[in-house]
Amino acid sequence: MKSSLANSGLENQLENLLRDFIKEKLELIMKEELENFLKVERSDEKNSKNGYYQRSLDTRYGKIENLSVPRDRKGYFHTQLFEPYQRRDGWLETAIIKMYQSGMSTREIGQFIERILGSAYSATTISNITEVALEDIKQWQQRPLKKRYSVLYLDGTYIKLRRDTVAHEVIYIAVGVTEDGYREILGFYVGGSESALGWRDLLQDLYKRGLQEVLLGVFDGLPGLEEAFRAVYPKADVQHCVVHKVRNTLNRVRLKDREAVAEDLKAIYHSFSQKEALAQFESFKEKWGRRYPKEVESWENNLPTLLTFLNYPSAIRSVIYTTNWIERTIKEIKKRLRPMNSLPDVKAAEKIVYLTVQDINHKWSERKLRGFASAYQQLQAMFKERYEI
Repeated sequence: MKSSLANSGLENQLENLLRDFIKEKLELIMKEELENFLKVERSDEKNSKNGYYQRSLDTRYGKIENLSVPRDRKGYFHTQLFEPYQRRDGWLETAIIKMYQSGMSTREIGQFIERILGSAYSATTISNITEVALEDIKQWQQRPLKKRYSVLYLDGTYIKLRRDTVAHEVIYIAVGVTEDGYREILGFYVGGSESALGWRDLLQDLYKRGLQEVLLGVFDGLPGLEEAFRAVYPKADVQHCVVHKVRNTLNRVRLKDREAVAEDLKAIYHSFSQKEALAQFESFKEKWGRRYPKEVESWENNLPTLLTFLNYPSAIRSVIYTTNWIERTIKEIKKRLRPMNSLPDVKAAEKIVYLTVQDINHKWSERKLRGFASAYQQLQAMFKERYEI
């Protein structure tokens, strides 16, 4: 107990020393500012120092009390360190947005700020500060898009959202890969239950914003999604996620057969060409058709959209036959949302998702997706064949 009190006392002492140091430096800078201001002022205007006034300033180091701000007799001088009526140095808004993005609730943020500044910030005040993101979201969701994206990935996830009651609602997410191979989250939309109509609305929005030429759409087998995609992008190919399909199949076969079935399925989608893949499927069908007729029939019916990736350059096949890496991205978004348990409204969800998306897009903007550089010329030839003739 004594040790804890001693440590607490030492921490307070260090914090006070740091605030005193910052206060001293701020006052020194302002004093130099006034000196320089009076030197360059017009000689015909006689002006001079006129003492100080006291004020407080919230900083990342805590609240600095009785800060001495110099002034001149004519009242022309204003320090560049802060605005005349500014009560904090700008760090707080940034810190609040970052904490909110990390998943802290508005109440938790308010309590944290109260601990470091000694003054209370209500949940409403915190929410109002994060409202600045809403206008950014609106502008971002309406921004023009490039005309061409080689690949368009579509996936969704559910979050707990409070309206009158708490219920699971979907976040639709669309990711494009540019002609040069850079990934970009193009848009996200929050609300309702995942449906083909919801996806069609999203796709039509992307088209209106300029995205008019796509080579390949990659997504899972949600009923109606393929139809919605083809309605907006009739010249694009469709690739259903092979990994999802394999997973679903293995869940329906007996445990003792799973390893063997998995190996035989791998032989199909690891083929180098469509011809080889179809031959491998015939072997799979002959071996497992009697024991698992529905599963084999399902594969046979879906082969055209499961093997589309084999018509594309081999350098990019490993990233276009599955939505796995998009799922990892969605996990990152959900990780930011999880600490809040349930979101109080759609705006709250949009703010956190938007801030997370900006971080992800910034990271992606510095790194090309594997294989697209070497496949560039082949993909350009495909664009020309579909859209320029």
